[in-house]
Amino acid sequence: EEERSFLRTLRDGLERFEVLAEAGDISGENAFELYDTFGFPIDLTQLVAAERGVAVDMPGFAEALETQKSRSRSAGEREVGDWEVVAEGQPEFVGYDELDVRGARVLRQRTVTTKRGKTYQLVVTPTPFYAEGGGQVGDRGAVVVGDEEIAVLDTTRENDLFVLSVERLPRDPHAAVRARVDAGLRQNTERNHTATHLLQAALKQVLGEHVQQRGSLVNGDYLRFDFSHFARVEPEQLRRVEALVNEKIRATVPLEEARSVPIAEAEAAGATMLFGEKYGERVRMITFDAEFSRELCGGTHVSNTGAIGHFRITNETSVAAGIRRIEAVTGGGADDYVNGRLATLEEVSASLKNPRDLVAQVDGLQEEARALRKEVERLRQAEAASLGDRLAASAEARDGYRLVTARLPLDDAKAAKGLAFQLEEKLAPAVVVLGLEAKGKPQLLVAISKSLVGSHDLHAGRLVKDLAAVIGGGGGGQPFFASAGGSRPEQLDAALARARQLVGADERAAP
Repeated sequence: EEERSFLRTLRDGLERFEVLAEAGDISGENAFELYDTFGFPIDLTQLVAAERGVAVDMPGFAEALETQKSRSRSAGEREVGDWEVVAEGQPEFVGYDELDVRGARVLRQRTVTTKRGKTYQLVVTPTPFYAEGGGQVGDRGAVVVGDEEIAVLDTTRENDLFVLSVERLPRDPHAAVRARVDAGLRQNTERNHTATHLLQAALKQVLGEHVQQRGSLVNGDYLRFDFSHFARVEPEQLRRVEALVNEKIRATVPLEEARSVPIAEAEAAGATMLFGEKYGERVRMITFDAEFSRELCGGTHVSNTGAIGHFRITNETSVAAGIRRIEAVTGGGADDYVNGRLATLEEVSASLKNPRDLVAQVDGLQEEARALRKEVERLRQAEAASLGDRLAASAEARDGYRLVTARLPLDDAKAAKGLAFQLEEKLAPAVVVLGLEAKGKPQLLVAISKSLVGSHDLHAGRLVKDLAAVIGGGGGGQPFFASAGGSRPEQLDAALARARQLVGADERAAP
């Protein structure tokens, strides 16, 4: 799998390299794009560039790399003020049992300054707010301090503190506090979190015991679960996984929670543990059917699986070598997803006049589309061949070779490149200069027979750089082939006239 992943990286990087190399030397920014976006090692870029006869701007690459590092450092810069201790005491989390706590108090508060402005943080106790951890997002809600209600935007954990990110600090931090979690959001998050436990158990049954969690995200809208697996999960396997999870949902399996179990006892009970995670001497064990799902987990869960309502997988993809990702929705989100898919299906069926066999109708349309694409390609090839014949007949005589300059009625740079090579081969020795407008941008292509490069001091790279200035752009390439792009399509004809001037006297050859 790692070998296939590297070969995919190599293929994608080489494809992008060829596009960049057509314009000439590889700039520092383009080399960094290959490295940062396509995972193409810089030494490999240099190697391929040397084979193609183009240069790589290494100082520019180093500058782009340092700019990114500086950007990352700047993004992380923030000024955290010291905690202001409002009251003495130890923070206590009661969020497994309560979502609305009265009689709490503020222990600490502080201001955090970042490039985006100031944010504010509180620590209250006892707190019902679950702090982000184990893939589950932090709770939101509100704290009422005295007569002032303040929104809680997020909850994180800092050592033993449950830190509330709030919209502002209270006027009177010594007043009594009511801490209230957004119950609807918590319930949706719990549905998704419990569903990840059922999902992992189902994956183990369908794919094998090698499946291990490699990351997750659980919020109120959807769940994301990363796991170890060596291949794509086939559609039939996904359907079996989905069916297993929904079977456990319909069974309304109750939550079995053991909050403080010796780690050895949990291991003996067969609890699934997160790979690489460090656990204390005592752990919290969550079970939904001892024969199906038992895990160590600090997150919040539904009281029984029936509360999840419904489970639907929306996507399965690869995120790294040997790591797959499943995204899914539950409850109302699953209903919305199914209803949306059904509505789309009904629209498709209506647009096709509600055929009895929709699948057969779609298959027929796809076959017809394939046939039409083949016919279009055949016509394009015939048109290109006819265009090539006309351009060859219009060749101009030079001292021992022929010159073709033309503005093409094409918008496909790849097809134009192929045409340039065909003309050069047909008329050799020859100089071919073609211009076209693709997606509103002018492009120039220069092909020169290799025999002319040394004998007539002709160089495609130098020539195209001169012509590129006319169309407001830049370019370059090898002695026998080069290309350029620009921003002034109205200057294409002037660029072609400039090419005829640079190459030599204008003497029309006989057809």
